[in-house]
Amino acid sequence: MATPHINAKDNDFAKTVLMPGDPLRAKFIAETFLEDAVQVNSVRGILGYTGTYKGTRVSVMASGMGCPSIGIYSYELFSFYGVENIIRVGSAGAISEKLKLRDIVAGMGSNTNSNFAAQYKMPGTLAPTADYTLLSTAVEAAKERGIDMKVGNLLCSDTFYDDGSMEETLKWGKMGTLAVEMESTALYLTAAKLNKRALCLVTISDHLVTGEATTAEERQNTFTQMMEIALDTAVKMEKK
Repeated sequence: MATPHINAKDNDFAKTVLMPGDPLRAKFIAETFLEDAVQVNSVRGILGYTGTYKGTRVSVMASGMGCPSIGIYSYELFSFYGVENIIRVGSAGAISEKLKLRDIVAGMGSNTNSNFAAQYKMPGTLAPTADYTLLSTAVEAAKERGIDMKVGNLLCSDTFYDDGSMEETLKWGKMGTLAVEMESTALYLTAAKLNKRALCLVTISDHLVTGEATTAEERQNTFTQMMEIALDTAVKMEKK
């Protein structure tokens, strides 16, 4: 059953997988929230675990950074391990003045400078979007926890150290884009191609307008409200 990048066995993954970029964040989620968590993947240090949350079987596995990496792992999970839902739980930089540090954003759509969609050879421009059922379920879960989760478009960038100016990135904010990250486009397009469901949840780790930022340790271990929303969403999806 092993793929080139995952050494798990058949049925090792639950129907819903949470995907942080950082393997240590995957480990933190498993150890903090899942009962009877078992490690099911370790290839290339990409840690994956399956356990239960509120009686529902849930998995968590890292995606690495960028479209190519999450494109590989999401494709293999969807195609070979029976995964139906992937919820990215990551960090992002705010490019909207409406956001503050630690706000949680659900990515409704994914603007991008990536060429990931070119492989599909569509006669126009693909619009990568979240699955509505996952998105609406996550909004419901956030409301039940009293969390004011923002919903809007993300910018998925292929570059972290960009040779362009900061002003070029901030221009996206003038079109209503809320934050910038590096994985949503590949995840949404892979899910669409394979007729699966995907959603990107991010916590604002730094603010490109104000210059505020969290530490690497804070990003790894303290974005728990986003994790809880994703886990509650997994439980609710089990009943749909």
